[in-house]
Amino acid sequence: SLSLSLSLSLSLSLSLSLSLSLSLSFIISCEHVSVSIVDDVLQIHVMEEKLKSANVQPSKSENSVYRRYQDLTNQVQEKDAVIKRLEVQLEKQILVRAQEAKIIEEKAAKIKDWVTFKLREVRSGLPLYPAAGPFTHLIYKNITVPVYTTLKGKATQISSEPLHDDDSGSEDDSGSLASLRTSTLGPERKGSTPGSPRAVKRGVSMSSISSESDYAIPPDAYSLESDYSEPEHKVQRTSSYSCESLREPEMLEKSGYLLKMGSQVKAWKRRWFILRNGEIFYYKSPSDVIRKPQGQVELNSSCRIARGEGAQTFQLITEKKTFFLTADSPNILEEWIRVLQNIFKVQASSPVTMETTTAKPTMRGWLTKVKHGHSKLVWCSLVSKVFYYYRNQDDKLPLGQLRMREVVVEEVDRSCDSDEDYEASGRGFLSSHCTLVVHPREQSPTYLLIGTKQEKDTWLYHLTVAAGSSASFKVGTEYEQLVGNLLDIEGDPDSALWRSEALCFCKDGLRSPLTTLPSEALQTEALKLFKSCQLFINVLVESPSIDYHMSLAQNALQVCLTHPELQNEMYCQLIKQTNRRTPHNSSLTQCWQLLAVCVALFLPQQHFLWYLRQYLQRHADPRSEVGKYAVYCQRSVERTLQNGEREAKPSRMEILSILLRNPYHHSLPFSIPVHFKNVTYQVVGFDGSTTVEEFLSTLTQRVGMRKPHLSGFALFTDDPSGRDLEHCLQPSVKICDVISKWEQALKELHPGKYEGTRIVRLMYKSRLCFRAQAKGETERERLLLTYQVNDEVHQGHFPVNKELALEVAALMAQVEHGDLDRPAPSSSASCSSPQPNTQQILLQALGRFYPKRYKQDCSMDQLRDLSERLATKWSVLSGCSASECVRIYLTVARKWPLFGAKLFHAKPLPPSSVEQSQVWLAVNEDGLCVLDYTMHLLVTYSYQSVITFGGCRDDLMVVVSQTNEQGGGKKSVEKLVFALPKPKVKKVTLISAFYFLYLKKQTKKKQFLLCHYGVLCID
Repeated sequence: SLSLSLSLSLSLSLSLSLSLSLSLSFIISCEHVSVSIVDDVLQIHVMEEKLKSANVQPSKSENSVYRRYQDLTNQVQEKDAVIKRLEVQLEKQILVRAQEAKIIEEKAAKIKDWVTFKLREVRSGLPLYPAAGPFTHLIYKNITVPVYTTLKGKATQISSEPLHDDDSGSEDDSGSLASLRTSTLGPERKGSTPGSPRAVKRGVSMSSISSESDYAIPPDAYSLESDYSEPEHKVQRTSSYSCESLREPEMLEKSGYLLKMGSQVKAWKRRWFILRNGEIFYYKSPSDVIRKPQGQVELNSSCRIARGEGAQTFQLITEKKTFFLTADSPNILEEWIRVLQNIFKVQASSPVTMETTTAKPTMRGWLTKVKHGHSKLVWCSLVSKVFYYYRNQDDKLPLGQLRMREVVVEEVDRSCDSDEDYEASGRGFLSSHCTLVVHPREQSPTYLLIGTKQEKDTWLYHLTVAAGSSASFKVGTEYEQLVGNLLDIEGDPDSALWRSEALCFCKDGLRSPLTTLPSEALQTEALKLFKSCQLFINVLVESPSIDYHMSLAQNALQVCLTHPELQNEMYCQLIKQTNRRTPHNSSLTQCWQLLAVCVALFLPQQHFLWYLRQYLQRHADPRSEVGKYAVYCQRSVERTLQNGEREAKPSRMEILSILLRNPYHHSLPFSIPVHFKNVTYQVVGFDGSTTVEEFLSTLTQRVGMRKPHLSGFALFTDDPSGRDLEHCLQPSVKICDVISKWEQALKELHPGKYEGTRIVRLMYKSRLCFRAQAKGETERERLLLTYQVNDEVHQGHFPVNKELALEVAALMAQVEHGDLDRPAPSSSASCSSPQPNTQQILLQALGRFYPKRYKQDCSMDQLRDLSERLATKWSVLSGCSASECVRIYLTVARKWPLFGAKLFHAKPLPPSSVEQSQVWLAVNEDGLCVLDYTMHLLVTYSYQSVITFGGCRDDLMVVVSQTNEQGGGKKSVEKLVFALPKPKVKKVTLISAFYFLYLKKQTKKKQFLLCHYGVLCID
């Protein structure tokens, strides 16, 4: 037994020493430790069990060795914990890196999508436009609230969408805005230096405003801190390029530092100037370009430049002000003067340049322009006989222009060029690109690189027509060449060209488009368009098929609005289908009806417009049914030329009116009722080109009211959703577009539910109220204003107590019904209560004219008592005329200081200083007023103190400056935020902007009168 215990002890000692050595080796090499430790621990446990069963007590040395073993085991466990902790940290870092990589990949994908979009615009079939159709920006859907800022007393829109907190909510932004109002608002905040990383990040591009990364999604590949000039890429010259006039392209954009002399404190201030799109903006530094500029200068033909006394100083003289500017060096001065002179030269030489935003382009698209070996991808637009090219699609001012009159346009034969010549240029232009050369007289040629043959043929045709040489070069389709030949002979009515087979009706369908189109996709769409027209023409118009015809017409014309390249094609097809067709045929009449719908929407371009006019002149005859349609089309063409083209497809009402009756018999073939607040209406006629301004001119003449800018009235529509919303219509909008967009919104909101049964509701009521307007009010205006004010009283938007509410309700009852008819009493019972018929009239008067909040909790007995009191007050007005009651009513109402203000229920939000939880916002000609829930005035912010106002996320934001009397007279900036429904936010913003505009005009008028009378006094 003893020998066995000794042997076990020796074995234990050996195993312990072995485990110790293995533990040490674990510390040195972690890879082999884990397996060895597990085996040794198992052996030790086995030995321990054997020792316990043998009842052998270990010695002190054995105990120390065992304790040493436990210490080493603890150290190993600690090492394991450290390793696990490091592994967790590593996993977290891997996740962070993966998220960063994902963000970078998303931004790279967006950049790739942008590049792909641009390439598709250049090379693909159907052209891509910013809006997919006329209903992208419906006035009844997707309400967006603009943001305005004040500059020199004028409200200027700085954003068409609400700002976010990161756009306008920072303290630094408020300080910047405050410094625009006055120089005494406080010390200037320290901004970022132009070379700091923060400035670099904030000045990368417009899309990087909300990004703190070096990756920026380019809106059109320009940088705010660059000089807006893309580097010109050299293209290897071939024998086709001319070396004449090797001058640099005219620059029309520039940015950089200049010293500007202050207007009040005559001291030089260093500012960052940006010249773009014919306007100059200046900021404190390049990092501030994402904020509101400190000022702006709009350049026009009246501006001029005068050099100063120093070599680096010049004056920019405008109509209103002279700017004294100094450059850092004479070379920089010359650069600025040269760019400004280029802009003045373009504006002076081309009066059409400033009208390119409204003029309809004949052709447009992305092309690569090559001149003097320099190439640039530009957005090109052919307007009338001028070829413009822009840096971006949305630019207002072109980089340059080419007048196409007497210009030679040819196609360059590239068959002898090799691909290597173009690949060596670095731009990847292959010989598959088509090339046109535009060669003006006594100037070097300009080359246009075009991606596809269809685009090349279209550009060649339109450029050749604009140059006036289409007949000699025989470009375009057979139909286009015949129209050009007719133009050359000035449309001789006896010419055999009018009877050419290609221009006349044919029973066979089209196999190819009649006009030159820039892509195969548009060519296919043109053939589909022909099939739609054939279905409209050949199916007889009857009651069951009217909706079918309406849908065909709307869809076909929508395609033409979406793709303007098809508009010439549409007219050519309709003219061909009506030319020399069998008379007295329903198909012929229906084709003319479709043409009558079309001429009110858009017109063909170039000589196709001449061809349309000649064709209508040949067929105009009031004695025949077809001739009457031709006369109507003539009138409609002139109206479309006068007021411009439409935005939306024709409405159901418009198509049905033309299908059901000949529009020749009415100068205004359409009509619609306009509703007033006194529950009356007036039917007003209009045509396809009538604007809201023309519509209101007809309305005001019929009802005996002043023009809207004098009366403050405006035209509103209801909302297709059925909610209690109203939309104010701008004067330039066309009535038919309003009706069409309303119908489209109704169809999208309630598909198939109200189609053909519900129409838009037009309302004419007061929108703006000025004290000066009361002098010239007509009787009809006072009557409608009285009803509108009483409607506000009824809704609880006008402060009246219960007694005054009964007084004004009696006045309105007298205006509405006249004297109260109360029969003579026959007994004491009948004397104490009104007759049943009279009681019903009194209850109706209470329901319409008495405030809802005062009678909502009334019992039947209380309502009878109110009726009695109302009857008593009404009886007192017996014999009083309606006009006299209206005068009394308005006299009482105008005693309230906020008469005419528009009230909105709102909830103040931080950081607003208003303590009440619920307030009223009142907008009138004096400013923005905040009232408590009982309509007592809390504070008034005049328009002179307002810096910025408009949408901020889903709320209303107003930034104001106030004088702090406790702070030594310094002005402080306060940001107010109120929670309102988004339609109300937009209404407050637009009404405030209109009041700003009115006050600006009144100020100018006062200054003019003061200056005029001052001169008279001096004389």
